[in-house]
Amino acid sequence: MFSNASNFVQGVDKTFFIILGISFFFLILITFLMIFFVIKYNRKKNKAAVQIKDNILLEITWITIPVILVCMMFYYGYAAYLPMRTAPKDAMQVTALARMWKWTFEYNGKKQSDNLVVPINKPVKLNLVSQDVIHGLFIPDFRIKEDVVPGKDNYAWFVPQELGEYEIFCSAYCGIDHSYMASKVIVLTQPEFDKWLASVKENVTETNNEGLTILQKNGCLGCHSTDGSKIIGPTFKGFYGSSVEVIEDDNHKKIIADSTYIKIHIIDPDKYIVVGYQKGLMKSYKDILKDEDIRKITKYLETIKNK
Repeated sequence: MFSNASNFVQGVDKTFFIILGISFFFLILITFLMIFFVIKYNRKKNKAAVQIKDNILLEITWITIPVILVCMMFYYGYAAYLPMRTAPKDAMQVTALARMWKWTFEYNGKKQSDNLVVPINKPVKLNLVSQDVIHGLFIPDFRIKEDVVPGKDNYAWFVPQELGEYEIFCSAYCGIDHSYMASKVIVLTQPEFDKWLASVKENVTETNNEGLTILQKNGCLGCHSTDGSKIIGPTFKGFYGSSVEVIEDDNHKKIIADSTYIKIHIIDPDKYIVVGYQKGLMKSYKDILKDEDIRKITKYLETIKNK
C-alpha cells in the first residue's frame, strides 16, 4: 500500500516497483537457466561441443526485448521525475540553508527555524543554498533528494499530504559530523502553521550583520561555531579578545585574539595554530577577502565576545 506523505510518493514508488519487478524476474530466469544448462549440457552426458550457426530471429528477440524494457523503465522514471522540476508559481517559498553540519530554514527572509515547518496540502518550494561544501537534501518519506551545491541555484518542491513529523538527512558526505546533520519536516494544519510562524522571532540582528554574512558566504561557519560548540576550528563565541595558546614554529606561546591576530589568521592561517587543532585545514583568504571585509568580520566577532 502506497503512502501519501507527499504528492510524489506514488509516482516514485510505482517506478521503483516496476524496475524491481523486472530485475527480480530476470534474476530468477537467468539463475534457473544457468542451473538448467549446467545440468543438461554436462560434459559427461554430451558429446564434444560444436559450433552453432547464428540465429537471426533469436538475436533480434534478445535485442528487442531489453530495448523495450529499458524504454519502459525510462518512461515511468521520467514521468515521475518531471513533476519534481515543475514547481507551482503560488508555492510557499522557503530557503533551506545547509552548512556543516546543520540545516536552517528561512521564512520571509528573516524568520529562521532548525526544523522545516509547513502547512498541509499546500505546495512548498525549497530554495537550496549551501554555505560551505556540497550537501544533499534528503526527505525519504517524501521521496525527495536534491543536491545542495555552493554557488549553484537548485530547488525542491512538494505538497505535504499527511500531518506528522518526517526525517531530513544530508545525502552527501560533508565532513566528520555528516551523520549528525539531521532535521525534521513538521506538517501542521494551516491555522497551526500560521500561529507557529507568528510566534517565530525575526532574526534581524544576525541576518543583517555584514560580518556574519561574509562568514556565511565563505563557508567559515562550517568550521567555526558561534554557539561555543567545538568543531573543526575554534568557536567564534568569546574568542575575540581572549588569551589563546598557539603554536608558532613548533613553539608554544600565548597571544591575544585581537584585530591584528584575526587579520593574520585569515591571510596566513598556518602562522599561529591554536593548541588542540590541526594545521593545514584552513586555506588562505588573502586573495578572497578585502581589508574592509576583514574589518566587518572583526566587528561581528566583537559583538559575540560575551554572547
